[in-house]
Amino acid sequence: MPERTYNQQCGVARALDLVGERWALLLVRELTLGGKRFTDLKDGLPGIGSNVLATRLRQLEADGIVLKLRLAPPAASTVYVLTDYGRRLVPAMLALGRWGAESMGELDGRHQRSEWFAVALNEFFVPEAALDVEATIELVLPDGIFRMRIERGTLKVEVGPAIHWDIRLSTDVPTLLGYLQREGAAPDASGDTKLLELLPQLFSFTAQR
Repeated sequence: MPERTYNQQCGVARALDLVGERWALLLVRELTLGGKRFTDLKDGLPGIGSNVLATRLRQLEADGIVLKLRLAPPAASTVYVLTDYGRRLVPAMLALGRWGAESMGELDGRHQRSEWFAVALNEFFVPEAALDVEATIELVLPDGIFRMRIERGTLKVEVGPAIHWDIRLSTDVPTLLGYLQREGAAPDASGDTKLLELLPQLFSFTAQR
């Protein structure tokens, strides 16, 4: 199949050459928090066909955005990860997601996964509000557990439970989002209550229009 290109000497056009095909940028989203197997990627992208997924992965690999790795035993499985070049796309993807969220509206039957919200936390984090904060948050959502490490103006979100945490939030995405937007009650939490009160300042979610 010939390469599809806008054939324009423009950074925007080149970016769309690389990730403008359907599902391509969402694959970058799926790999933002770490490597995944083919089956994990298919589960995380409702509606994608196996043949389309395989094609997109091959193209992203050929373009240097994704790398396929064979894990050593006992895992002995193949996973896909973002390359350094691919990770440099993440901030732009997050900014695009923030822009899209402004007009997203209500859920209205669309698919929703906790991991997508966990990825979005990176974009809505306010480094200036966290310059004096060092804390680990365990976020227990209905379809996933995540650990968030805040360290003096930086945020790292990963999949899986925390070994040690300062606060554990057990909630769902709408409840947590409402609290961060200062429009709802605090989620169920164990641990540092002062950190819980600080969270709406650390994440700048605003009500969607």
